[in-house]
Formats: sequence, C-alpha cells, structure tokens
Amino acid sequence: MATILGIESSCDETSASICKDGKILSNIIANQTVHHKYGGVVPELASRAHQQNIIPVVQEAIAAAKISKKDVSAVAFTRGPGLLGSLLVGTSFSKAFALANSIPLIEVNHMQAHILAHFIDQPKPKFPFLCLTVSGGHTQIVLVKDYFEMEIVGETTDDAAGEAFDKTAKILNLPYPGGPLIDKYAREGNHLAYTFPEPQIQGLDFSFSGLKTAILYFIRDNKKLDEAFVENNLADICASVQYRIITILLNKLKKAAREYNISDIAIAGGVSANSGLRNILQEAAGQYNWNVFIPAFEYCTDNAAMIAIAGYYKFLARDFVGQDISPLARMSF
Repeated sequence: MATILGIESSCDETSASICKDGKILSNIIANQTVHHKYGGVVPELASRAHQQNIIPVVQEAIAAAKISKKDVSAVAFTRGPGLLGSLLVGTSFSKAFALANSIPLIEVNHMQAHILAHFIDQPKPKFPFLCLTVSGGHTQIVLVKDYFEMEIVGETTDDAAGEAFDKTAKILNLPYPGGPLIDKYAREGNHLAYTFPEPQIQGLDFSFSGLKTAILYFIRDNKKLDEAFVENNLADICASVQYRIITILLNKLKKAAREYNISDIAIAGGVSANSGLRNILQEAAGQYNWNVFIPAFEYCTDNAAMIAIAGYYKFLARDFVGQDISPLARMSF
C-alpha cells in the first residue's frame, strides 16, 4: 500500500495530486493569470504565485482524495527541468512536508513524468514504445524501454514546437497563451490555404527557428499588400501553420518508428492537447498499423498527477532522495 503526494511547480501551474496504489484520487491545478498581460511567463511573478497557491492546493488535493496527511507514504516533487524560482517553491514545500511527517522524499524528472502520464489510465503502452514529447520548452522523440529507462533519440536543435505555436500567436497579435487559440481558429480554416517550408534536418532531430522566420516574413509581406490580411484570413493562416508544425512532428515520428521497428506510439506534453496533432496521429494509426496512446487532456499540460504516478513507481523501487536535494533548472534523463 502506497499513497503518494505529488507536487508540480516547474512553470506557472501549481498542482498537487494524490495517487494511491497507482490510482489517481485527486489532481488539483491552480493556474496563474498574472502573466497574461505580459504575453508570457514572468519567472519572479510565477514563483510568488506558487508561494501563495501551494498550501491551499495541497490541502484541496488531500481533501478531494478523502485522506489525511498522515496517510501519505511519500512526497514526490518536480526537481526539474523548469524555472528555478518555481521549482524552489515546490522543492522546499515537499522537503518540509516529508520532514514534518517522517516520510520519504522522491525526486521526479518533469519530462519523464509527462511520459509516465500514460500509466495513469487504460490503455497503457507496452515497453518498448516511442513517445513524442512536445511542449513550449521541449520537443523530443524518446525511446521508452522501462519506467525509468529512457533514451532521447531525437530532439530540437533550436526552438520547441510549442514555442513555434506561441511565437506565431504573437506575430498574429493573439493574446497569451496563444497556442490553444491557434488550435481553435485552425478548426475553422483550410490547412492547404498557405504553404510553409519544412526544415531539412538529418536524422530524427527537429528545427523550428527557420519556420518561425518564414511565418514572420509571410505575415509582414502580406500585410504590406493588405493591412487587414491577418484579420481577413486568420483561420486559414492558423490552419496552415498548425498543419506544417504537425507534419514536421509526424514525419520524424514515422521515421523513428521505422528505424526502431516499434508500433506502440505515444504523445505527451502540453502540445499533445492540440486537436490537430491528436487527429492526425489517430489517422496515422490506421495507416501505419500503430497502437496510438494519447493521454486525457488534464494529463497533457503540467499537472501533479503525472508527478504522483512517477513517484509511485519510484516508491516501489525504493528510489528516495535526502533532504540535501536542490532543484535543477536543467535536468536530463
């Protein structure tokens, strides 16, 4: 019997979750609206908001799970990667909670946790499988051999896919966060209306910096001819941009599946909530005989349930850390 309290504070969501014997009992997330007027996350404001949110969020998670803090077997927390100030709040709280209750402390890699979110609900992938992890800060193809035996076989050489979405939204003067808005408008547009280039990167790596520049010049040049170009063609622009980003991801994923002869394919990370990506992956499943695994929406963006489930498997392995642990802004597998 193991009851894990998961704590996630890597960026601008403060989240707490209770996992009992591999089952998520609660998953509470407090979002930070303070960043909207700045067009992006302000690290100092994020860490202050975490300080305000973390105790109420943990209390709510424990209450929603209908347990008491004395029932918690261990605390799992995001050690990195992420914003250092934000990580520090979660790490400090977790250490204090574990110390006060004389229970073990478990560090969790944020990116590994996104992948292990697939083990919250059925169906679950079988090892080995490939996972495309896509977010605002990361774009990776990961060969998952076991719960904590993972190898990055492809990653971005510059910008992440999520950043391409967000920067495009800024170019189009869409409010923050812009990625979900591009997805929304894309559903109403023609994805073949405009053509954007696909970077010619060898191997399984990605590149999105050139695509961002191409989009910038495309908008600039067309606005010179028609000041209202964006307003009059917003849905088609969003659909065309989204289609190119998604096809870049899918083409590399197809190549990885061939190279490693793997048919269990998963996606994870914030961008995995994108409806276009989810739809095209489902289409690819039938075309390439893939078994496709897509997490529920609440487990795509940053959340503590993925930290708690990762902590549960680490608890079974007795993989604990000491009170001298510190957060890491950069953390590899």
